[in-house]
Amino acid sequence: MARRALKLASLTAAASGIYVYGNKFLDPNDFGVVRVGRAIATTAVITYDYLTSLRSVPYGTEEYEFLKSQVHLRSAERLRELCCSNRGTFIKIKELFMSFEDIPLGAASLAQVHKAVLQDGRTVAVKIQHPKVQAQSSKDILLMEVLLLVVKQIFPDFEFMWLVEEAKKNLPLELDFLNEGRNAEKVAYMLKNFDFLKVPRIYWELSTRRVLLMEFMEGGQVNDRAYMERNGINVNEISRNLGKLYSEMIFVNGFVHCDPHPGNVLVKKCPTSGKAHIILLDHGLYQVLSESFRMDYCRLWQALIKADMKRVQKYSRRLGAGDLYPLFACMLTARSWESVNRGIDQSPVSASEDVEIRSNAAAYLPQITQLLNNVPRQMLLLLKTNDLLRGIESALHTRASASSFLNMSRCCIRAVSTYQRSRSHSLYRRAQISLTEALNLWQINLYELFLWLKGSQLGNWVIALLRRMHHSTY
Repeated sequence: MARRALKLASLTAAASGIYVYGNKFLDPNDFGVVRVGRAIATTAVITYDYLTSLRSVPYGTEEYEFLKSQVHLRSAERLRELCCSNRGTFIKIKELFMSFEDIPLGAASLAQVHKAVLQDGRTVAVKIQHPKVQAQSSKDILLMEVLLLVVKQIFPDFEFMWLVEEAKKNLPLELDFLNEGRNAEKVAYMLKNFDFLKVPRIYWELSTRRVLLMEFMEGGQVNDRAYMERNGINVNEISRNLGKLYSEMIFVNGFVHCDPHPGNVLVKKCPTSGKAHIILLDHGLYQVLSESFRMDYCRLWQALIKADMKRVQKYSRRLGAGDLYPLFACMLTARSWESVNRGIDQSPVSASEDVEIRSNAAAYLPQITQLLNNVPRQMLLLLKTNDLLRGIESALHTRASASSFLNMSRCCIRAVSTYQRSRSHSLYRRAQISLTEALNLWQINLYELFLWLKGSQLGNWVIALLRRMHHSTY
């Protein structure tokens, strides 16, 4: 029975592309076709250890648990022997670290993370790339390409060859941990005005392409509402601030962290200031948006928020949607076409609308695959990012809040105005653009104040007072 259970666990790991060290490391958001190929080979090593060490040991006994811990230790030891080198010079673990936890904090298909303490007392997170991932990755991509070609021969309407193109482009970047470190520093500098954002500091002198040492940060996962309530963290504030971060990245800077699943976004209340911090981890996968794409995307979202269907059609077509622009609008907003026409900020997602969206997703699968094949490649990771962020909002029960659309509107106005000023050579025209920008932002601030008064006790008191004054006048 134990052997069959372990085989099942190994198959589950291969299917999801994630090492199974225990349920707490299993992350469904990390599922992807490219992960499957890589995981089959890398999971085999762990599987072999489990099956050979535990084959004849009764499940649940002390001996079983002891042997299982030894499997973890041997796996970590292999990784340390392979990866703990500094620019080609091997260093003994004891020389570099005061302590090093063998059991990883988390593990995925590319790497695993260990907690350690340096000799100077600094607590660090050590991200170590799995053995043979570099060599295996090219074979995995080739395998995926062959499989997709075979499927396409059987089903001509199958349009997912773009997956191979994206894997070829993104995987080498994800495998270069120095690139991840540069991304972390860039986004920290880019969003330095957000005092609630924390990005781990990179220790360059101890990092290589396959080993990344960074400041150790911990907290609860961003979708853990119960953790926030226990620690006195305002759920709405976290959701609002997360929306601000991503609106700034997408619309203003065009440099987007594309893997915001809950394991990569943590929250923690600062013990000294009492403020809630958002900790952004895993900076291996970013999407750089071209200026023309970013402007079209900004204007499309402005049109969606205003329910301006003519402009929705115009900018959807410019982004490659063609006649499928209604489907494209529904995919971007995760709302029904009726809600898009009515205004996505007018009402939250109802249970019936959610069911309608899910059922239509299956019915329109051929059109969805065609659309994904036609839109710019930059859009693909943005769609994934949007879905992950919506999943977080759904878990926190803050989905489709008015504040999120207001923040998006602010960023779109700023981005478009900055672009227009850069294209204008007239001082008068630039002043005109700046004045229009200021007025539009002021209108949004005024509307946000109205919404706050409407929902607050002070607002209710003011409204009641005005009504009494109105009645006394007559």
